[in-house]
Amino acid sequence: MDKNSINTPLLYNEFNVFLKKHFSHKVQKISLNAGFSCPNRDGTVGWGGCTYCNNQTFNPAYCDMGKSITVQMEEGKAFFAHKYPEMKYLAYFQAYSNTYAGLDELKRKYEEALSVQNVVGLVIGTRPDCMPDTLLDYLEEINKYVFLIVEYGIESTNDVTLQRINRGHTYAVAEEAIRRTAERNIYTGGHVILGLPGEEREELIEQAGVLSALPLTTLKLHQLQLIRGTRMAHEYEQRPETFHLYTADEYADLVIDYIEHLRPDLVLDRFISQSPKELLIAPDWGLKNYEFTNMVKKRMQQRASYQGRFYED
Repeated sequence: MDKNSINTPLLYNEFNVFLKKHFSHKVQKISLNAGFSCPNRDGTVGWGGCTYCNNQTFNPAYCDMGKSITVQMEEGKAFFAHKYPEMKYLAYFQAYSNTYAGLDELKRKYEEALSVQNVVGLVIGTRPDCMPDTLLDYLEEINKYVFLIVEYGIESTNDVTLQRINRGHTYAVAEEAIRRTAERNIYTGGHVILGLPGEEREELIEQAGVLSALPLTTLKLHQLQLIRGTRMAHEYEQRPETFHLYTADEYADLVIDYIEHLRPDLVLDRFISQSPKELLIAPDWGLKNYEFTNMVKKRMQQRASYQGRFYED
């Protein structure tokens, strides 16, 4: 079967349905902090990181760089195993840029995760400017025998926005990395943030069409969140009029419009992110991921909406 050939569900392509096509058992991602840094923090491409970024918002309690990969995986498994004893796991290298190291170190950490019992695959999150050909060669090889997704932080297709948030690369860099990865027959994912300052609603809907032209397998949507201690939070304090913080209702409608303009076979992994309340400034909707997803599904049914409704090839 072609790895990018996916049947379209009634409303949209759900990630859990995508996984069911590959696994006969329930599969859960376990987030890892492997102790990597970021070229946008250490001066290689910039200093201080992206203006919105505080990696503490990504990590559950068991995800601690002071612990080995094996310990983090075992603690993550223990967290989920009481619900589903027969569950299998994907090791999710999530925090910072998880391809930003020498090849030998990367191989050692990936293979340590794969050696943990009941781990059946890898999800590797990284920046599009951190994927050398030597690493792609290695990932292409392990992709032959293990489930693998490489996820890139695209964040925006607008270079003015990318510069404003101190991303350290252009959209063209993201496009190239995605194409190079997909050419190796590796499942390739993208992350975008909806609501970044300066981006209007109409532009975001157009973004869906731009991303649909890429050979992406999966896509994650994130609402803009203002996190304590970030430069963007300071910018908001200084110039709040340059931000539009969506209400949950507004954002649900935006997500649906966005979905309607996406390529029908693109797999949608999530619509929102959840940050710890002690770090979140705004918007605080008080909704869990599944609650917002249910809101979107219900509203799509009410609107007779579906993924790709207005997609133009």
